[in-house]
Amino acid sequence: MSLGYAEKLSFIEDVGNVGMTEYFDPPLLLQDKIERLAVMIQKSKHLVVFTGAGISTSCGIPDFRGPKGIWTLQREGKALPEASLPFHRATPSMTHMALVELEKAGFLKFLISQEKFCSAPSNVLCSSSLLNENIDGLHLRSGIPREKLSELHGDSFMERCPSCGIEYMRDFEIETIGLKETARRCSKVGCGVRLKDTVLDWEDALPPKEMNPAERHCKMADVVLCLGTSLQITPACNLPLKSLKGGGKIVIVNLQKTPKDKKASLLIHGLVDKVITGVMEFLSLRIPPFIRIDLLQTIFTQASSLDEKYVNWSLAVASVHGNRAPLPFIKSVEVSFSESQNMKAAVLDKQPLYLKRRTVKSTNPFNIMMKLNFSDGCKCSSAEIMIPIDFKISADVFKDDKDSILQNLRESALTDPSCGQTSVIEKKFIMVPKSEVIVHAIVTNIVKFDRSYDGDLSNGSFKRKYECLNGVIPSRKRSNGRKPRAVINVR
Repeated sequence: MSLGYAEKLSFIEDVGNVGMTEYFDPPLLLQDKIERLAVMIQKSKHLVVFTGAGISTSCGIPDFRGPKGIWTLQREGKALPEASLPFHRATPSMTHMALVELEKAGFLKFLISQEKFCSAPSNVLCSSSLLNENIDGLHLRSGIPREKLSELHGDSFMERCPSCGIEYMRDFEIETIGLKETARRCSKVGCGVRLKDTVLDWEDALPPKEMNPAERHCKMADVVLCLGTSLQITPACNLPLKSLKGGGKIVIVNLQKTPKDKKASLLIHGLVDKVITGVMEFLSLRIPPFIRIDLLQTIFTQASSLDEKYVNWSLAVASVHGNRAPLPFIKSVEVSFSESQNMKAAVLDKQPLYLKRRTVKSTNPFNIMMKLNFSDGCKCSSAEIMIPIDFKISADVFKDDKDSILQNLRESALTDPSCGQTSVIEKKFIMVPKSEVIVHAIVTNIVKFDRSYDGDLSNGSFKRKYECLNGVIPSRKRSNGRKPRAVINVR
């Protein structure tokens, strides 16, 4: 998680301002500001959102500059915070998912993710991957389209081909930072160049691929909403200011004061999740659940024994990112067989997950049952997969529409009282060696956001509720005494 990421950064003594005082608007003032923000969003033609580390702290990812941030505690000589879950299992916050809904509803036109400290001169396009939000990958994981997102300081889960530009989103944290080569190569036919990580170190330049569209959309914006960012670091912190020349307005939602506060048309000192929850209620929009779907592949390989009496076969449970890539969401696999088969069950608990067996060649078709036990951080405990085995190899390839399958799986997860639903995305056969490769999609997390805006906007601790979804999200009920809001037309 971000603690490990901090250790990967090159050493630098000056990490900027840390441990700054937090401010909280009184409840009635906060409510008024939330409604003003909602009206601004409702009337906007080109809304751009500019996010920092403050929208991810509720996800269990510690920041660096806050009162309990890593570098704040280091400077005070105190023990570092404990990560509440593995970095690769962090789930989007209410704010992340609200932004997804705002994009689907046609309000949000572009999203910029950043929050870093730069030690280079201000005229150098430098960035420093200091805080968590810029590299946690939660915006993409939540469902924001890639073409509407600039991740100025990279993504800990993304690799990019320096030759053809293809990006690879992984389910494991990339082992390097600083735009270095990784252990994998581009899979595009005819390319094969070694991939590089996308996370910037202290003095790496902001990539034009991310910076240029961010600057263009800020110039077009009539509202730039800054969420959970200290707005300290140049040149990224100056992006919202580019909206002012065209008559745009800046809104800042942050617990700490920022250098850009005087430029803001609206300044809100409140917890980002609370503020966004109130905005969504005003706009009659729900915060959608987050459903995480992970992929893995099973590889069944067979070969006849020298005397042709037996079939030697193996079963591998592997990452879709390559046989040598880690499979971080699987803790163990319990393998069993049809009752008619006199084969001993097995537990695979060390990666690579691999099982070898020998079967008499005249054996009738049978089934392999696998119970996949998920690792820490998965809100679902397990899932089950059955693989029918008949030792026949076909040249046919099954490949359904991936997006449709994933959408059907999400809808199934919303109506099923449990999670761990699975579906086959692709099945292919390889003649040498004789193998059947099946790609499985599995629901591993369901997070619902069932707290509606009830008029209680007292600032204080705000807890996210992680749990498996036992049915459809209930409709929101307005608190007594509040005027009904006009229904917003959505796409």
